[in-house]
Amino acid sequence: MRSSTLKAGVIAGLFGTTLAAQAQDTPATRIPAVEVVATKVPKAPHDVPASIEVISGQDLRARGASTLRDALALAAGVSIAPGGDAGPASAVPEMWGLREFDAFLLVVDGTPWGGAFNPAISTLSLRDVERVEILRGPAPVAYGATSFVGVIHVVHKDAAEKARYLAFNGASFGSGGLSADFATPFLDKWSSRLSADVDKQGFKDDRTSYTRGHALWRASKTDGDRRTWLTADLNILGQDPASPHPREGAALSTSTPLDANYNPSGAYIDETRIFVSGGFERPVAGEATWSGTASFTHSAQRQFRGFLTDISNTANNATGFKETIDINDFYADTHLVWPVRGNVRWLAGADVLFGGGEGKGATFTYTAPLAATSAPPVNEPSNLNLDSGSDRLFFGAYSSAEWTPASPFTLSAGVRANVTRESHGEGAAVTHSRLSGQVGALWSLWTQDQNHVKAFANFRSTFKPAAFDFSLVENEGVLEPETSTSYEGGVKARGFNGAVDFEASYFDMTMDNIVTAVVVNKLPALANGGTTRFKGVELAADLRLAGSNFVRASYSSHDSRFVDYFYSFDGITNTQLAGNRFEMSARRLWSAGLSHAPDDGLIANASVNYVGDRFMNKRNTAPIPGYSTIDAGIGYRTARAEYRVDGRNLTNRRDVVAESEFGDAQYYRMTAMTVRTGVVIRY
Repeated sequence: MRSSTLKAGVIAGLFGTTLAAQAQDTPATRIPAVEVVATKVPKAPHDVPASIEVISGQDLRARGASTLRDALALAAGVSIAPGGDAGPASAVPEMWGLREFDAFLLVVDGTPWGGAFNPAISTLSLRDVERVEILRGPAPVAYGATSFVGVIHVVHKDAAEKARYLAFNGASFGSGGLSADFATPFLDKWSSRLSADVDKQGFKDDRTSYTRGHALWRASKTDGDRRTWLTADLNILGQDPASPHPREGAALSTSTPLDANYNPSGAYIDETRIFVSGGFERPVAGEATWSGTASFTHSAQRQFRGFLTDISNTANNATGFKETIDINDFYADTHLVWPVRGNVRWLAGADVLFGGGEGKGATFTYTAPLAATSAPPVNEPSNLNLDSGSDRLFFGAYSSAEWTPASPFTLSAGVRANVTRESHGEGAAVTHSRLSGQVGALWSLWTQDQNHVKAFANFRSTFKPAAFDFSLVENEGVLEPETSTSYEGGVKARGFNGAVDFEASYFDMTMDNIVTAVVVNKLPALANGGTTRFKGVELAADLRLAGSNFVRASYSSHDSRFVDYFYSFDGITNTQLAGNRFEMSARRLWSAGLSHAPDDGLIANASVNYVGDRFMNKRNTAPIPGYSTIDAGIGYRTARAEYRVDGRNLTNRRDVVAESEFGDAQYYRMTAMTVRTGVVIRY
C-alpha cells in the first residue's frame, strides 16, 4: 500500500501542476444535481432524508468512464469488482458492506434493469448519459421489493438532445470500439435520438474477452404540460469467460497460474436482449400530475462453461454445464403526484413486475491441465435433460407524503403493500403478502443563500423475495423471502455558494433469511441463511473550482457480521458463525480523485481507490490484505474534438475482488492494467 500511495502522490503532484497551468479566472462550474429514484419526483439530493449522490454525465466524460467501475470509482461506500460469474462484461458491486450480485437494484431511465430476476449489468450502456443517481440503503417504497443495500439509476440524455458525437477507441489486449450519438427523424412534433456502439474488450486472462453490439433509441413528444415517450434498446453480447482462482486452505492456490483459464474450448456466455418501453405524463383534475410507464424485455441467454473442481492433474478434474435460458419480463407503473397543499405533497401509485424464465441444460465432466497450457476439448452436450424455471409476479400499491410543518423541518413517510407470487419448475406457487415502509426527517440547521447545513434520519423496513439463479440442481422449492430493518442518520452541508458539498452518515441494518450461495453435487445453488448485521460510517466531500476543476474524496468504515447464522460446510454438520465478519466485505474503503476538464485545452484526471482487508470465507480463516488501484488520464479538447489516453489499474494489482457463486471456494481477481486511447468528434 505504501508503494501505491507514493505513486498516487507523484501522479497527484503532476496533476496539480497541470491544474495550476490551466486554471482560468472563470466562475466555478456548479451542476444543479437532480434525482428521481428516491421520490419519483425531481428533487435536489440534499432535500431528501437519505444518502444520495448524483454523478453528472459531464463528470463521467471528464474521467473517461466507460464501465460501472469507472463511473462509481469516487462514490462513497461503493466498491465495484469488474467481471464475475456473469462474465467479463459484468461487475459485482459492494454497498453498505454487502458484496452480492443481486443485493442492489439497477434502474435505467426509470425501469428496473433485470426485471424480476438479477440486475442485467453486462448489458448496461454508459453511452450518452445525463447522470447516474446512487441511493445507498434499501430501495424506496416506489420501487418495491427489490433491494437492500442500494439503487443505481442510470439516466440517459433526453430524446430532444441535438448534439452529435462520433467516437473511436483502441486499448490493451486487442480492444477497440466505435460509437455514435445523434438525432434521428421521426413523427411530426416528436424528437428522437439514437446511440449505437460496437465494442470489443480483451483481457490479460487467457481466452477472455467480450464483444458487444448495442443500440438505444429514444423518442419523445412534448405538448404544453403533456409528455409522451418511447424507448427501445437492443444488446447483442458475446463473452469468452475467465476462470476464478481456487483457494486451498487460507490462501489462493499456488498450483494454478495467475491468468489460467480452465473453461472448455469454445466456452461462451452469450445474450441477446431486447427492451421496449413507453410512458406518459399529463395533468389531471387541473392540479395533479399523472404518470405511467410500461416495458417489456426478452432475454435469450446461452452458456457453455466449466470450473475446476479438483486442484490436481487427474482425470475429470473439472465440471461444466451447457444451458439455454429464455426470460420475458413485463413492468408497469402508474402514479399520481399532487401539488403542495397545506405544506404537504402526496404521491400514490401502483406497479406490477412479472418475470417468467426457463432454463434447459446438461452437465458434464472433463479434464483440464492444471498448468492451463491448452484449452480442454469438449463436445457440447446435445441432450439438455435438466431444467430450471421460475414465474414471478410482484405487485405493490404505494403511497408517500412529504410534510413541512415549519420551514426548518421536513417529515416524510411511505408505505407499500406487497403481494408476491412465485413458482419454480413444477412446484406449487407460493404467495407472500407483507407491508414495507419508510419514515424520514430532514432538519435545516443553517441556511444562507445556496449554503446550508442539514441533518437527516430515516428508518426503512424492507421485504424482498429470495433470488433465483436458474441453477440446474433442480431444487424447485421457493426460498423464504429476505427481510431487513435499517436506521440511517447524518449531515449534508454545502458551502462557498455551492462550490463545496459534504455528507456524513451512519447506518445500521439487520437482515434475516439472507440468501447465500452453496454448491450441491458440484453445481451452484442458493439457500436461506440466518441473521446478519451491517453497520458503518460513510463520509464524502467534493469541491468545484474555477477552471473546470473538480476534487472529490470519500471514506467508509463498515462492520458486517453474522449475528445468528448456521452453515453446513460438509453437508452434514451445521456450524454457528455468529460474530464472524461477512465474507468479502471490506472493513474500510476510501477514494480520492481530481479532474480538469475545460471545454477547450488540456484535460486530465487521476484517482486512487483503496479496498481494505477482508476474509475470503465465512469461517474467517482466509484473510486477505487491503489493496489500492490508481487510474489516470490526459487529453486535449477543441470545439469539435477530444483526444485522450486513459490508464486503469496503473499499479497492476491482481488482488481478489469477488467470490464465485458457481465455483466452490474460487475467486475473481482484479483485471490487469489497461491503457485506452480515444477520439471523440462533435459534428
